[in-house]
Amino acid sequence: MAQSPTIAIPKKSTDEVDWTGPIRAIIKASYGENPDNYATECAALQRCRQDAVRGAGSDLTAASLLTKYFGQLELLELRFSEIRVSFPWRDAFTSKLTTQTSIAFEKASIIYQIAATHSIIASAQNRSDPEGLKRAYYYFRTCAGMLTYINDNFLHAPSTDLSREVVKFLVGIMMAQANETFYETCVDQRKSPALIAKIASHTTFLYNGLCEEVKEFFGKGIFDRNWVTLLQIKAKYFTSLMQYQRSLADTAAGKHGEALARMGVAESNAKEAHKLSSSFAPYFVNTLSTTLPADTGTAILELTKNHLALCTEKYTQGQKDNDLIYNDHVPSEATLSPVDKVSAVTPVPIHEVYGTPEVQKTIGPDLFAKLIPLSVHEAASVYSEEKAKIVRAEVEKAEVAEGEVKASVESLGVKAALGRYKEIAEGEVDESVPATVLSWHEEIQRKQGVDGLEKQLKELEKLKETVARELDAISESLAVESRECEMMRVKFGHRWTQEPSGGPVKDLRRDLKDHRSSLEAAAPSDQQIYTLWDSIRADLALLVSKPKLEAMFASAATGGNAAGDLLDVSEGDTDDADREKMKKLVREIEERLGRLNKISRERNEILKDLKEKVQNDDVSHVLLLNRRNAGVEPSLFATELEKFRPYQSRLAATTHAQQTTIQEIAHMWKSLKDKGGKNKGAKKWEERERRVMA
Repeated sequence: MAQSPTIAIPKKSTDEVDWTGPIRAIIKASYGENPDNYATECAALQRCRQDAVRGAGSDLTAASLLTKYFGQLELLELRFSEIRVSFPWRDAFTSKLTTQTSIAFEKASIIYQIAATHSIIASAQNRSDPEGLKRAYYYFRTCAGMLTYINDNFLHAPSTDLSREVVKFLVGIMMAQANETFYETCVDQRKSPALIAKIASHTTFLYNGLCEEVKEFFGKGIFDRNWVTLLQIKAKYFTSLMQYQRSLADTAAGKHGEALARMGVAESNAKEAHKLSSSFAPYFVNTLSTTLPADTGTAILELTKNHLALCTEKYTQGQKDNDLIYNDHVPSEATLSPVDKVSAVTPVPIHEVYGTPEVQKTIGPDLFAKLIPLSVHEAASVYSEEKAKIVRAEVEKAEVAEGEVKASVESLGVKAALGRYKEIAEGEVDESVPATVLSWHEEIQRKQGVDGLEKQLKELEKLKETVARELDAISESLAVESRECEMMRVKFGHRWTQEPSGGPVKDLRRDLKDHRSSLEAAAPSDQQIYTLWDSIRADLALLVSKPKLEAMFASAATGGNAAGDLLDVSEGDTDDADREKMKKLVREIEERLGRLNKISRERNEILKDLKEKVQNDDVSHVLLLNRRNAGVEPSLFATELEKFRPYQSRLAATTHAQQTTIQEIAHMWKSLKDKGGKNKGAKKWEERERRVMA
């Protein structure tokens, strides 16, 4: 079955444009940079326009090339708003050449080209395929959105195709055709006849409005005459469809008289549509109407013919059924209530089209991204300082928080004494050698023990004796040399020309004296080392032997009595219930200490993420977009800085959690000390420590 033909918008045409010269002049005059550094960017922009307006066809590739060029025009205008380039464009309807130097004219023309391309894509779709129907519906709406943008943003159009009246009429055509495709979608999806009738009613309203509106252009030679005829045919055709669908709905509702009357009206309008099609088809020539499909004449004729046959069949059958079965009153056409309209189709705004990731990818990066105006640089510098303030404040808070937790834990003495209470709660004192003492033992072992230290002290004494002998020898050599020099001078008199040795060796004697003084000054320090060594030699000898250490700590733990027990229940020590409470407190304190470490790690991670976010944040593009809006920077900065608010909130949450945890530790620690300090086990622990230290 043939599909209803649709109208496509004719495209404009243009000539070559020179972007390079004006851009180079502005770069040199306004930016103070070498234009040669941007030769590649200028060439890329030149190619971008050529691809968009000269080499493009009327398919999706053409639409992408035009979309890319318009996106680059938007970015270009931010840096070169004052640029003046001659843009020649021929009118799509009159072919009249119009040349203007405003970049706004170029943008409006490109948007028009995009709209025309979208209308061609929509008209070329096979709407018998659901995907083709969906694409046609979308592109008719985007075309309407593009044209609406022209009327809303570009005043005083210099050409007919961009005038408000013409653009408004083109928007009406696209919206009527979008409603038509929506009607076809509902029919394919087998929606209820009542709903389909309302959609057809709105489509009829749009086509009737276009038929009235087009009268204003009669005699001006703007639009193709075949457009007018096709709009008139569709106005009658959809009036028939509206009544036909409403008749089906009335039949289903049991209103057989109204259904028969509406079917009669549908047949009447179908006859008028078919009559217009019969007159239109023989004279339609595609070469004279390139904006219409090649089969427009035959397609609309077949469409109206089939619909007329369907209406006639339904009307004849309805008359028979009413005469033989229902005998319902058939109202006149004038008394029939109007069919309600449903306006479910809207244009797709241009910002929705350009806001999709696919389109942004098509546009690509800003060709002149490296060229930043001085005002934008200054604003970006101010914004960077605002970011730095946030980072500095959060780092300072984090450092204060770390200091607080360290000071709090140290002041409570939790880490140093928690092990003691843990062993008291377990009912035993650990007889093993403490880790600290073991570390001393291992360190001495690495230094070769007592023998190694004594060997080093002996080597030190030998070095002192060697240095003293060498200094004495040097001193003696200098004295001998001086005596011999003077003896030879006495012997040979004026014939002895050697200079007296006192002057040349003056520096040597001074250095010799300094070294001897240093050696003598070191003697008291050496003596202190020997004295200290004598005092700790026995302790070090004990630390060298691990078995002796283990025996000493085991003896200290039992107080010298192997039969003794740290927790002697018979002597009234802590009972099992108290020990369980102490165990619970110890576990909870350990859990809180672990939580503090976790909070610290989390805080550091958040700070790291915040710094990375600040480092990678670049608002130059946003500042560039708003550079012509005076006084917008404070509010813009406030909005942009909000992106760091989640990090600040998370850091504040860690500080609050830390304070709560410290308070819990302090409370638990007080309870643990109260319970652990009143029993015999704690006293024996203290006695053990005194004995070991002694």
